[in-house]
Amino acid sequence: VQLQASGGGLVQAGGSLRLSCAASGRTLRSYTMAWFRQAPGKERDFVAAVGWKGDTADYADSVKGRFTISTDIAKNTVYLQMNSLKPEDTAVYYCAATQRPHGRCSNYMDYWGQGTLVTVSS
Repeated sequence: VQLQASGGGLVQAGGSLRLSCAASGRTLRSYTMAWFRQAPGKERDFVAAVGWKGDTADYADSVKGRFTISTDIAKNTVYLQMNSLKPEDTAVYYCAATQRPHGRCSNYMDYWGQGTLVTVSS
């Protein structure tokens, strides 16, 4: 399975970005999809996760109400819509997939994308 993340970039505080993660190699219908992020000098943190049907979303407290994770089964793609961005959201964002029912723990991820950089200026 290959995961290809895209959509990162430079945005001003208060702006929006949408990240995409396209999966190839096999269908991910039975997987939980997740987004993590890693800021410079910090550990990789959980951001959001969703079951492939898109009906069981989970968010870190720091992004709840601002970010939305969703899936497109036909395109085998998961999205992360990020609104009201803050400078502290600056990080490399990684998508990941796991066969476990929950997606908060990075150690349980089976597959990782390559990361896409999000920079939020103040």
